[in-house]
Order: sequence, then C-alpha cells, then structure tokens
Amino acid sequence: MTGAEALTEPGDRARAADAATPDRLRYDVTLRGNADGSRWTGRQRVSFRNSSDRPLREVYVRLWGNGVDKCGSPGTPPPIVVSAVRGGTAGRLTVDCTALRIALPKPLAHGERAAVAFDVSIAVPDRNDRFGREGAFRFLGNALPVLAVHDAMGWHLDPYVSTGESFYSLESDFRVSLDHPSTLRVPATGRTATLPGRPGRSLTVSVAHRVRDFAWAAGPFRTATETTPGGVRVNSYWAPDTSAAGVRVTRHNGAAAVDRFGKEYGRYPYGEIDLVMTSGFGGGMEYPGLVLLGTTEEGSAVVHEVAHQWWYGIVGNDEYRAPWLDESFAQYANARFYGWDTRDCWSQEEWPNDRSALTNTMAYWAAHRGEYHLLYTAGPCALADLERTLGAATMAGLLKRYARDHWYGVSTTADFKKAAQSVADHDLGPFWKEHRIR
Repeated sequence: MTGAEALTEPGDRARAADAATPDRLRYDVTLRGNADGSRWTGRQRVSFRNSSDRPLREVYVRLWGNGVDKCGSPGTPPPIVVSAVRGGTAGRLTVDCTALRIALPKPLAHGERAAVAFDVSIAVPDRNDRFGREGAFRFLGNALPVLAVHDAMGWHLDPYVSTGESFYSLESDFRVSLDHPSTLRVPATGRTATLPGRPGRSLTVSVAHRVRDFAWAAGPFRTATETTPGGVRVNSYWAPDTSAAGVRVTRHNGAAAVDRFGKEYGRYPYGEIDLVMTSGFGGGMEYPGLVLLGTTEEGSAVVHEVAHQWWYGIVGNDEYRAPWLDESFAQYANARFYGWDTRDCWSQEEWPNDRSALTNTMAYWAAHRGEYHLLYTAGPCALADLERTLGAATMAGLLKRYARDHWYGVSTTADFKKAAQSVADHDLGPFWKEHRIR
C-alpha cells in the first residue's frame, strides 16, 4: 500500500483528526523580577502548529499557578494574571481561573502555524510550595502559562490538584529571559547563561528544547557545578542553612542517578540539570532540567526526582488520567538505584477497597488522599514483580525500548501493557489483574 493510499484509510483519518494538538510549540518569554524575586512581569509569546486534521478554532492557556488560590479574593487578584492578549480574543477565566480560552481570528487548518501573545504578571504566593517561597528563596514551578492539549478526548481542562499533579503538555521549545537583581541566583530549566544587565542587575537567559514545561527559582543560593562521567553538567544550588551532609549526598546521588538512568533508559538529552535544595521544602518536585528538593542530613528525594526526567519529562503521560505512569516508574527506578528488597513488598490483602487500582486517575486519588501512597508502594512493587516475571534482562530491554519508542512523546497504560506483552512468553492478563493495572 502506498503512503498516499494509506492516508485514505478510515483508521488513519481518525488518528490524524484526533492527533494531540497544538504541537511544535515555541515559547518566547521576557520577564523582569523585583528586588526579592517575588514578582515577575513581562511578555510571553507562543507559536504553535495544528497537527489535527480538524480546524483549530481556539486554544486554551493553562494558568496552573492559580490552582491553590483559584480566582483570589475580593481586591486580591490570583497569582497569575494574563492581559493584553494578541493573536486572538480572550474569553473569561474558567476551571477556578486556571484556564483561559483564546478564540483564534480564523480557523487554523492542518499543518498551519499561528501565535498568541500576552502580558503576564506573576506574584509568588506566601507559602512553601512548588509555586511558593521559603524564607528568601522563591520557587516558580508551574508559574509560566502553557497551552492545553486537545486530543481524541477533547480539550484537557482538568482541575488543579495539590496531591500529585494534573499536568499534561506536549514537548516544546522555550527561550526565557529573566531580568533580576544580581544578588539573586536564578536556576532554570534549560541551558542557562547569566549576563550583566543594567547596574545592579543581571540577565539569566535559558534555552530549552523539547521539554514539557519551564520552571525556575530565585534567591541568594550557594552554588557548585560538576560534570558527570557521562557528560551531564550538574548545577547545585542550596540555601545556606541546608545541611552540609545533605547537600553532599544529594549532589553525589543526583550525579550518579542521571548517568545511571541515562544508561538504563536512554542518554539524558538536556545537557545540564539543576538541583535546588533548601531545608524546609516538602519532599521534592520535578521539572525538566530542574528539581526542587527538601534536604536534610539523610539526603533528599533526588534520585526519584531525577528519574522523573525520563518518566514524565522525556516519556510523557497525562498526569491527571494516568499518574502511575510517572510516579510508580520513578519510584521503581529509585528502588533499583538503592537496591531495596522488593520481594513480597505488596499483596492483594493490602488493597484498601475494590475500587483501588494503580491506574486510577487523580480525580480518585484527590478524593482518597489516604490511598495516594499506593503509587509509591504498590506501583513500584508491581513493576518489580513484572521484572521477576519477565526476567531482569528482559525487563531492562523492555524499559529501554519503551522509552525509545515514546521519546519526547506521550504514553498510555495501554501502550506499556502492549510493550510488556510483546516480550513476554505467556499471557500477562492475570498479572495485570492481580496488580490492578487496568
């Protein structure tokens, strides 16, 4: 069958119509920070392509930074404010002020490109969170507005959840210029360079290719840089009151993990990674090329967060509908890194109820917060059991090929089950049922 003939098949037409769009996104952002990095204002432009056969008449901007505060209170705007929209007509904020519809001037046909631009104002909330602050340090995770995804399920306009993540985005290119006081260090997603600015100020310019979102931090960090044997530049940033022992073990394990996972799943493609450490940040939070870490004498969650560079960052997934595909896989990688004993680490008797399943959505986990730990316990145990079922060498080959097949793309539970079945010598149906992978 020729390529032209193949495109006429009904199945191909359906797949093209339902393709995830808009794609091939490019974000160009210029922001200026105030004296302590708690406010940033500037301009953002995003260009994109319609990869669906269906005309694209609108786009949605996700303002995830408004997730906790929603629409603010009378007299107090939400943390993220978008204004002066160009390239389309802005509607009203919806989904608790985390979604903004922009109607395009005319329908965008398959393969055509367009762009929208807007002013953006970011006020860092006064709480210790992935978008928040700790003392003199600011964390700007999920602060930058990004475009929502439209696919076979329609527009993904899921609500924000504080337990876990709601995020789903396609790989994009970012060029972000951050104008800030020279007293502040500004780690950020991508390859960064800090240049002299106006008197007393510096310009940190970050360029990131094929990443799903962009994050940065700001504060009077101490810093150190090293290059791993595998050639990855590891930039460490830490608050002065952070445990020295914790910083040492975090730097060591972070560098070791990025090289090890590069061998196991495919070479780390972004060149450098920033480890941002403070004493009070709760656990850890992953972003492409940057992780936020609470660090104590015992170390931090750095290995788990580094594993997320592959499981969510490189191999994408809809974190609202299939959170196990990144959290359980990252924790399985974490367990293997530390050599934890995973034999008999979970049993059928430990499921809380009949509705509990690894493949539940964040809607379920948000309503059953006491069960959310299953993604970090039952999930990696299931993958460890799969390793014993298939054999260690077969499992290693499966994960490397699975990562390669979905590199920079988006995977689903069905994709992983199909990949696992392709290397198994028996039907894995009973295995999926036993481990509640539906």
